[in-house]
Amino acid sequence: MIGLPDAALGEARDRVRAAVVNSGQVWPQRRITLALSPASLPKRGSGFDLALAAAILAAARAVPADRLLGRVLVGELGLDGRVRPVRGVLPAVLTAARAGVHRVVVPLANLAEARLLPGVDARGVGSLRDLVSLLTGEDYDETPPSPVPAADGAVAPDLVDVAGQAYGRTAVEVAAAGGHHVLLLGPPGSGKTMLAERMPGVLPPLDLHDALEVTAVHSVAGALPDGHPLVSRPPFQDPHHTATVASIVGGGSGVARPGAASLAHRGVLFLDEAPEFASRVLDALRQPLESGRLSITRVGGTAVYPAAFTLLLAANYCPCAKPDEQCSCAPDARRRYLARLSGPLLDRVDLRVEMPRITRAEILAEDGRGEPSAQVAARVAQARRRAAERFAGTPWRTNGDVPAVELRRRWPIPRAATRTAEDAMDRGRLTARGFGRTLRLAWTLADLQDAPQPQAEHVDHALGFRLGSAASGLAV
Repeated sequence: MIGLPDAALGEARDRVRAAVVNSGQVWPQRRITLALSPASLPKRGSGFDLALAAAILAAARAVPADRLLGRVLVGELGLDGRVRPVRGVLPAVLTAARAGVHRVVVPLANLAEARLLPGVDARGVGSLRDLVSLLTGEDYDETPPSPVPAADGAVAPDLVDVAGQAYGRTAVEVAAAGGHHVLLLGPPGSGKTMLAERMPGVLPPLDLHDALEVTAVHSVAGALPDGHPLVSRPPFQDPHHTATVASIVGGGSGVARPGAASLAHRGVLFLDEAPEFASRVLDALRQPLESGRLSITRVGGTAVYPAAFTLLLAANYCPCAKPDEQCSCAPDARRRYLARLSGPLLDRVDLRVEMPRITRAEILAEDGRGEPSAQVAARVAQARRRAAERFAGTPWRTNGDVPAVELRRRWPIPRAATRTAEDAMDRGRLTARGFGRTLRLAWTLADLQDAPQPQAEHVDHALGFRLGSAASGLAV
């Protein structure tokens, strides 16, 4: 076998030979050379097994060689001839379709995933015998495995469970409507984690394009749930604060695999106790927050994964996380703790919300709770529809996607409405990036109120979110 195979692919010699013999086929008694093209590109993984076996059987005239033309084969072979599922089937099918190849053969367990793409003739095989039957035109059992039933009693978290925190609830709604990033700052037990966990419930379901994109990333990572090949709801990732850079942005030997940031694509990445994360991990998020993708370069090559997510940061005021009257942290210690969230990172966060401590009355109140997630989700969906109509014919769909220069040039806001934000920029309270993000936030507030254009109150409200009480002690 030539063509830069890795160790897993090099072991395909034994797997393919055993599978062919155990499937009742005759192994050619001669020297066999398999060339993997292009020779300069390293080949990795066991997904080549099915194609290698088919090439050998076609060369031995056990199957018609012309039946392999215009067909992509992906799958790992077991020693007994069974075809095992592999990662990354959907991206492989997408790439084949873009190259003009619309017939694919995949493991039977991956068949539902391969059939997500319309216009592709996907066939599934459970064994090498099935592949021989397919190529010779014989019938075989192509029934995919039964899907795993969803767990009973699983109830999605609802915003109605959150006591009080009207300002925090509004911030989550605005972030969901416009794709803005959020910092929740408050004492333990104030509801920061509860709000973050309920944000996916107010986001609209993924359309087919986004669902295929998200499913492809999860397929490469091997994170697709059994029996449910299509990810149709916005994903939610909440890594522990001990997570490494590789686990967040992606890594691994050879070509890097997607990390939590890419797995949160079109969804929410929640970093609880954000100052406890390593500074290298937090600063590594700057690139995807700006570009919506992650480019990871390793010795084996460069992998580019989508990473357009909504970032939610939650933090306490100080390391001890005790009530103010019991806190013994020095002012310098509190400043150093919050300073772990660097200025360049916070400059990309649009909403900074202080979460006050929940009172006993708010906890015990049953008729004073806020709206359920369904009502909030309806307003979010309507606001997103308004933004999508405004950005029709452009590559952007939400206010958080639009570059600030394009927003000012193509959808200008009257100077009379932005005077407060301009004054804040003149006084050094807003950076140039912060000014642009304030305008995008004002558009989202206007969309939620069904206003044709942001007015002064929308810009002032956006500026309050940007510079509000959570801005004390933090970089602007």
